[in-house]
Amino acid sequence: MDIRIDEGLRAYIDPLTEDEHEALERSLLAEGCRDALVLWGDLLVDGHNRYAICKKHGIEFQTRQNTTFKSMEDVHLWMIENHLGRRSVSDFQRGVLALRKKEILLARTPPEGSAPADAAANGASADGSPPWDEDDTGAAGADNAPRLPPNISWTPPVPSRQALARAARISSNTLGQIEKIQKEAAPELVQAVKAGAISINAAAAVASLPPERQAAAVAGGRKELQQAAREVRLAKAPPPREAPPEVPIESIEDLPAEVARLRGVLTRVTEERDQLKKKVQHLTVALAEARQAISGGDD
Repeated sequence: MDIRIDEGLRAYIDPLTEDEHEALERSLLAEGCRDALVLWGDLLVDGHNRYAICKKHGIEFQTRQNTTFKSMEDVHLWMIENHLGRRSVSDFQRGVLALRKKEILLARTPPEGSAPADAAANGASADGSPPWDEDDTGAAGADNAPRLPPNISWTPPVPSRQALARAARISSNTLGQIEKIQKEAAPELVQAVKAGAISINAAAAVASLPPERQAAAVAGGRKELQQAAREVRLAKAPPPREAPPEVPIESIEDLPAEVARLRGVLTRVTEERDQLKKKVQHLTVALAEARQAISGGDD
């Protein structure tokens, strides 16, 4: 069967870097293509880089069909979930994929006031997980892939920002910053984030500047980007609070009472400080125990 390549689908996920592509090529030459390419009919869904390298060097490869897809949106959702499960994906890419997932789910959400589709009818499980768990061997079909009813696409509920961020393994704040970068950042700034020349946090700040100022900061290099981010943060920072005017000691009518009041304030603040120290100590111990448990589990 001839395999069909859709350029839009191939470009849906950020391409490999030159180093990553060379590493993949070395691996395929040394070990062959161990993982089957995923197809939807004759359309290649997953494995574009492996397919190109295998064709270039005449390396044999296997394919398997995923018959759960009912639309290109299903394909996109599957690709997003698949790539979010990989460790090599950067935080920025994770955020972009999570926001794409949100857009797809929002587009599938019925208009307000209309009756929502039943979860069982549209193939969504109770927890909103996708119905194409390829490790599920209890489903019908030669490829062990679960089946959706004909012409029905998977439509889980639209998750909150916190849930999207958690699934993408980034913080909710980071996801919000990535969303701002996508909406307001100049193309040059987006490329700088992808290249690691500026952090997501700093890029979100620089994105508040006019596009030409963003481009100039990128052209100036890392230091210029950091300076631009610092300027934005300083501009948004609230003005420093003025210290209350000092009262001459001669103007205090009841000096002993004022001294007693200040001693009470000092005692209260000291107690709060001591309580915070104890909390920090407890949290430090708990963190060390958690890290030790994680390290033990990895072994």
